[in-house]
Amino acid sequence: MTASAAIEIDHVWKFYGDYPALRDYTLAIGQGSCCALLGRNGAGKTTILRILAGLSSHQRGTVKILGGSPRSGDVRTRVGFLGHGIGVYEDLSARENLLFFARIVGLDNRSRTVDDWLERVGLARVATMPVRQFSRGMRQRLALARTFLHRPDLLFLDEPFTSLDDRAIAMLSQLLVEARERGSTIVLSTHQLREAMAIASHVALIENGRMRFAGERTVEMLEDPALLYRLHTELGAD
Repeated sequence: MTASAAIEIDHVWKFYGDYPALRDYTLAIGQGSCCALLGRNGAGKTTILRILAGLSSHQRGTVKILGGSPRSGDVRTRVGFLGHGIGVYEDLSARENLLFFARIVGLDNRSRTVDDWLERVGLARVATMPVRQFSRGMRQRLALARTFLHRPDLLFLDEPFTSLDDRAIAMLSQLLVEARERGSTIVLSTHQLREAMAIASHVALIENGRMRFAGERTVEMLEDPALLYRLHTELGAD
């Protein structure tokens, strides 16, 4: 593992019953990097992100985030996580949701920050509407605001482009660029290869819980995002 790594996953195994979802998985991600975590459905991408976010445990190996445990309170307030479940409260309004999360992470000037984010994600006009009345796309935009609200040092995003229209995809891409510019470390799982390659500095390909490739994103990958999948198939890896 490198001394400058913000994220260290060292020989990690994760079992669901007898099934190994992660198999001796090792990956180091440097501070300020954006790593696109690629693989087919069921490869282990969501499992990795949930472990990194402190939402799931593992049975073997070690995981360190900024030198500490993913479940440490000091670390968790520096993390922004977006999973499949959106993670907002349907009976609260958009504004109430963001104010609640702002309090959890100890933000100053909460009211102003929340209003700024509602405007940015295009929800200012429906700020007092209960989230249960939102469309899937509106909920996803609210979840993005929740994730980026506190300018986290670490961002873990699981299929963040899901349910977003072209305008919202452009907005998310800009948010990720801004996060990298301020030094945040990003790990994102997505099937939107072209968008991922445009943002990523590094790529990790996982199959059946095993690491198949990890390295810097190349110009060739940017021009042909499916290159990794084709190389993997051509090599005949099991």
